[in-house]
Amino acid sequence: MVEYASAPGGVEAPGGVEKTWTSGWMWKVSGSLLLLLALGSGAVLFTWFFSGRNPSGQTRAQSGSDRTGESDLQETLSRISSGAKAAVHLEGSCDEEDGGGSGGGQRLRWRADQGQAFDQGGFRLWNGSVVVPRSGLYFVYSQASFRVACGAGPVPVPLSHGVWRHSDSQGGGAPLMSAVRSACRGPAPADGRGWYDAVYLGGVFQLRRGDRLWTETNRPTLLETDDGRTFFGAFAL
Repeated sequence: MVEYASAPGGVEAPGGVEKTWTSGWMWKVSGSLLLLLALGSGAVLFTWFFSGRNPSGQTRAQSGSDRTGESDLQETLSRISSGAKAAVHLEGSCDEEDGGGSGGGQRLRWRADQGQAFDQGGFRLWNGSVVVPRSGLYFVYSQASFRVACGAGPVPVPLSHGVWRHSDSQGGGAPLMSAVRSACRGPAPADGRGWYDAVYLGGVFQLRRGDRLWTETNRPTLLETDDGRTFFGAFAL
């Protein structure tokens, strides 16, 4: 018959041998599980932030909560970036292109001297592109916000926004990430405000020193750039 001896921590060990689970070890296990749960929840929330869709997947008219959520997102990204050794956060502005009167249009210009924009750790803005200071892993992100005046019928208006990379090691420029949304998929709002939509992008990439990053948008004349609604940035991991 096997005898059992009482072991500390309420665990019984066969054959009279004590098998202890110290409180410190138990705390470490509990802490590790909590950390894994927190990281998993954070990943889900982060993916949701950058999915670019509301739960129904439909384009929506602008509301106060939309603006507040996007402002919070920009503030969060700017705060995370400011804690990195190498980081840049730019805000967009729309400038008139020189086109001789009727041939002119708008173009998106990135600025490091307005709102919450900044650059540090060697990042610099050159000719509309962000220049990577050193090789390594970076989180790159961007948001383009649009205001679309829709017609009476549901005629979709495609909105695209993408981040491009030029690398000497790859011999030229190539798209890093991009997305396309469709506005005006339903009747125009009765109040005449038009449809408001945004394209979100974000991902981790291996970049090399001297790489240049820039954005391309198909409808710059529809962009909304007030209060940092359109932004572009990156930070080292």
